[in-house]
Amino acid sequence: MTESEPFSCPWCGEPNWVELEPDDAGQTVLQDCAVCCRPIEIDLPGPDSADRTLHVRAEGD
Repeated sequence: MTESEPFSCPWCGEPNWVELEPDDAGQTVLQDCAVCCRPIEIDLPGPDSADRTLHVRAEGD
């Protein structure tokens, strides 16, 4: 089952959502902001991680 997780764009601050796929756990994904279209790097929590926080940054930071 796929879950969605909200986050704020590091470029424009607008709310966005990332789909959390089980196969992507523990990886970094690249997603464009739905508002400003700038690239965002998102570190997804690992499958066994107690910390379920997304780590979001502007691409290249």
